[in-house]
Amino acid sequence: MRQRIGYAAGAFDLFHVGHLNILRHAKEHCDILVAGVVSDEMLRQVKGIEPVVPTAERAEIVRGIRFVDRVHIETTPSKLDAWHDVGFTHFFKGDDWRGTEKGAALERDFAHVGVEVVYFPYTAHTSSSTLRRALDLITAGAGDPGARTAIV
Repeated sequence: MRQRIGYAAGAFDLFHVGHLNILRHAKEHCDILVAGVVSDEMLRQVKGIEPVVPTAERAEIVRGIRFVDRVHIETTPSKLDAWHDVGFTHFFKGDDWRGTEKGAALERDFAHVGVEVVYFPYTAHTSSSTLRRALDLITAGAGDPGARTAIV
């Protein structure tokens, strides 16, 4: 029987329970789980985001999670490039992508190479964007002790 090699990609910046959930669910559906960590350069180029934690440190954090068998650093925006590098059979994504143009494009691209796209529940109450906004507020209020206390 063919090994199920799963791939779950993300920035994994400001690592939180949503990241942990996706990796846990992914590992339950494959024999080998490779976590794709999007490089600093790709985050800047594709998302316009300045990472808080550098690529090498994010990769080390993700590598230390027991569900993850290997880490792959993504240096191009193409998930097909990652497929060529890793050879995964299943691509895991949060269900916030289901039914979107991006999700449909992933499904089309991967259907051509025999990769199944599997969606898992998105952890709506926690996101890197929310954490990033909270950090921005804390940073903005750093000079005002009252503002800092109000946020915490």
